[in-house]
Amino acid sequence: MREPAAYLNRELSWLQFNARVLAEAERESNPLLERLRFLSIFESNHDEFYMIRVSGLIEQIQNGIREISPDGKSPTEQLELIAKQAPILRKRASQVFERDIRSALKKNSITIRKYSALSKTQTAKLTQFFNKEIFPICTPLALKPAHRIPFISNRSLNLCVELRVPGRGRSLARIKVPTVVPRLVRVSPGQNNYILIEDLIANNLAHFFPGMEVTRSFLFRVIRDADLEIQELEAADLISMVERSIRMRRFGEPVLLEIPSAMPAGMKKFLMQILKLDESEVFSIDGIIGMDVFEELAGLNLPALKWPTLIPHTSEALSTGKALFDAIRKHDVILHHPFDSFVPVEQFVASAANDPGVVGIKQTLYRVGTKSPIVESLLEAAANGKQVAVLVELKARFDESNNLVWAKALERAGVHVTYGFTEMKTHCKMCLVMRREGSRIRRYAHMGTGNYNPTTARLYTDIGVFTCDTDVAQDVSEIFNVLTGFSAQNEYRKVLVAPGGARDGIVERIEREIGVHATTGQGRIIFKANSLVDPEVIDALYEASGVGIPIDLVIRGICCLRPGVEGLSENVRVLSIVGRFLEHSRIYY
Repeated sequence: MREPAAYLNRELSWLQFNARVLAEAERESNPLLERLRFLSIFESNHDEFYMIRVSGLIEQIQNGIREISPDGKSPTEQLELIAKQAPILRKRASQVFERDIRSALKKNSITIRKYSALSKTQTAKLTQFFNKEIFPICTPLALKPAHRIPFISNRSLNLCVELRVPGRGRSLARIKVPTVVPRLVRVSPGQNNYILIEDLIANNLAHFFPGMEVTRSFLFRVIRDADLEIQELEAADLISMVERSIRMRRFGEPVLLEIPSAMPAGMKKFLMQILKLDESEVFSIDGIIGMDVFEELAGLNLPALKWPTLIPHTSEALSTGKALFDAIRKHDVILHHPFDSFVPVEQFVASAANDPGVVGIKQTLYRVGTKSPIVESLLEAAANGKQVAVLVELKARFDESNNLVWAKALERAGVHVTYGFTEMKTHCKMCLVMRREGSRIRRYAHMGTGNYNPTTARLYTDIGVFTCDTDVAQDVSEIFNVLTGFSAQNEYRKVLVAPGGARDGIVERIEREIGVHATTGQGRIIFKANSLVDPEVIDALYEASGVGIPIDLVIRGICCLRPGVEGLSENVRVLSIVGRFLEHSRIYY
């Protein structure tokens, strides 16, 4: 590994990625509701960054771990840099909505109004709605330092209410904003005029505190550590361990407090005290707290304010099961989603489930969604008497509960279900179909960069490959044996597999290109990836740049390589594509 100055910091590079997402919300040429969606994505990314990455750094510090990052920074130094940069991005996000998007929405007759700006008729109707739909499900809880503080759940919106009690002075209470009703409450039927539910609650607080004076209230939001931990030595029953970890996740330590800038210093100090946070872990926000609400607005049925509908291409040769198998036998088939339809992938599994010649199916599942045609086909295949083996990755972050549901359903149907390794995630996406054709069994394989999920297949760019190449099919078969039987194989004919082979295989190919360039002067390297973090791969690319090979890297997210540095990477160009679709395909040329 080279000197620290050769690398960019992983965490700060991630913040720059989220800044590019925010830039799409700022881009006036994007459709208006899509700009709102980018704000919602920015918020979701921001939350996950704190729940996983920041919480991990905090845990390192608490445990006395001083692991230095490749760029030479300790966990404390990284946290300090994050604390300087992250609030600036969050402030930009509020500004783009308040200064730009809000007025653009108003021009299109879409408003988020203040309760105080409504007419008496409108407030009367909203009060009726409050009494009927909201008041019964809200619970005021006292906040007293001497008493047990009620648990404040991750990412929840809460009102901190200041009360004056005759003869007893001031006190504080907390009301959690309910999530079982939409956060946007329509003001007038048939119109896109809304108020936020917390605004409605805040203006009807007297209903909760009879005999007390409500002096003021302020919204706040807490982000907690949400990294699921699987203790390897205790994971004899992985399902029970994951279920227990999911239950414990909601009790993770607070890592961030979001408050309005107008919150009084005393109230802020009290919240910091009960959450055990310091000043660097508090964001003061001018604007809407919890910008995930913009996803509700982005879902309005207003086609003129959205991207035009994309109709994926479907080849006739892939339209039916028999035609699909015939096409794969003729040559490999590459699909580029979402421009190519995901239906052939679903059809591949559905046809295998009902094809009399198919004797077995093997599949990996990572994120499949709450409704999954592919899982339904696997269940049908088992019902039809076929041998079905499925690896369900229980540790797919924030999809653990959904994957547990599918795993149990598959097991009940008689499918051979395994759950991978406790110490690593099974991230590969593969399906292997064994089909009897005459006197032999032919294996058909599908491999892809995307999940077996029809929803994300419309939103992510991914590459999928169908093949019945003998070597590839044998590799895939042996990989399944590793996943289900835990064999120690790590060398294959054509497929690069991590851990144990992918990194070395990529580095070997970079070195091979260096050799080609030395003899022909025609070396060329192009990567497309989600992130580029591995120092060994980065060092190999630096070496290739040093001999004059032109290198283009299309890296959507984190990139720790420093491009364009004289004597190090002057021949490397790094691009990041952030736009309508989430760039998810990985290609190495």
